[in-house]
Amino acid sequence: MSNPVAYDIVVLGGGSGGYACALRAAELGKSVALIERDKIGGTCLHRGCIPTKALLHSAEVADETRESEAYGVKARFEGIDLPGVHAFKDKIITRAWKGVQGLLKSAGVTVIEGEGRMVGPRQIQVNGEIVEGANVVLATGSAPKSLPGLEIDGSRVITSEHVLTMDRLPASVIVLGGGVIGVELASVYRSFGAEVTIVEALPHLLPTEEESSSKLLERAFRRRGIKFELGVFFEGVKTTDTGVVVTLANGKTFEADQLLVAVGRGSVSAGLGFEEQGVTVERGSVVVDDRCRTSVPGVYAIGDLIPTLQLAHAGFAEGILVAEHIAGLDPAPIDYAGVPRITYSDPEVASVGLTSAQARERGLEIVEQVYDLAGNPKSQILGTAGAVKVIAQKDGPVVGVHMVGRRIGELVTEGQLIYNWEALPSEVAQLIHAHPTQSEAVGEAMLALAGKPLHVHN
Repeated sequence: MSNPVAYDIVVLGGGSGGYACALRAAELGKSVALIERDKIGGTCLHRGCIPTKALLHSAEVADETRESEAYGVKARFEGIDLPGVHAFKDKIITRAWKGVQGLLKSAGVTVIEGEGRMVGPRQIQVNGEIVEGANVVLATGSAPKSLPGLEIDGSRVITSEHVLTMDRLPASVIVLGGGVIGVELASVYRSFGAEVTIVEALPHLLPTEEESSSKLLERAFRRRGIKFELGVFFEGVKTTDTGVVVTLANGKTFEADQLLVAVGRGSVSAGLGFEEQGVTVERGSVVVDDRCRTSVPGVYAIGDLIPTLQLAHAGFAEGILVAEHIAGLDPAPIDYAGVPRITYSDPEVASVGLTSAQARERGLEIVEQVYDLAGNPKSQILGTAGAVKVIAQKDGPVVGVHMVGRRIGELVTEGQLIYNWEALPSEVAQLIHAHPTQSEAVGEAMLALAGKPLHVHN
């Protein structure tokens, strides 16, 4: 083994958090090595955000083709061309992947392909060599979780990653888990023509969202023919010659071609030497402070490896924060409540800030306003139902914005600015929203909260 190669920063993992950290550190004049065992871009680019959103767009086109006559357009839906769907998805991924590689190269980041393992407080072993950093950033990401005794066979019992390369469309699917991944893929399967049943142990789909948003999604899914069993635990699954038989704790059984296990993702930390080098790991995730520092000086952890929001954009922010902290810029800690969250199903569910329950838990006295998209002309043109709900402190700033509707995720950025700048409803009410747009729904809710409603029935 040769002498260690030294850098200012060594990043282990080239996903969203890892490559963002590498790029920002290089911009700040640091020498950076980025170690990745698979492809730069990680889960988000290759197995998560980007491919699933491509599938969801294909699903939207399928639905709009079926419904085209309602808009005065005659079109015939002849079915889903899976190779064509994958070709569209893969084209998007490849272009983005090449783009990120080009950014890293032009920034002067040394990219090392291989499986890295921590062998010293500031040392990563990869390809038989030791790469040493004045600082080390752990960014090894996540992988799909399962349940005890539930075996994934990749055929009858699958995860989200198998969906992205499926070579046949099942006629029926049971989705285990009603969180973001389960809801998005249930939406895809239904648009592609499958019968879908979601099983969720908690009382609502998207249980971390505002309860009214979950109820609106459930209503929309019922209209679409998506079934769900809520507040009941999964008991077991048996594979048959034709599919699966799923048993629930309440004694109900369901048959389908496939079981999609979407019970979340777990941090990838096992066998990488973290704990041996003194890094504190709890329930598989690395423990960090508000600057993403681990228990070992000079060692940081970011992205899905730590118990924060499992979102690519949270990983970007954490990577940038760490790079700037190492460079001595003293960046502010991340307010995770201020990070926007979107579920890209049809309809979409988007939010930023606190739910009403969280606000009350913090002892805040709140006021709420709901604006139904039935009063929004652009939403009617798009053929979507839903609502915008705004939560504010009484005589104070907005603390939460919650939205449901087709393409509504694009509006969450305005909600993010309102929440993070602690804007008062009266201040936002002074702003003029373009007409006709869905963004008017935010403006209308703020006008009503400010005591001067326009198109709102009180």
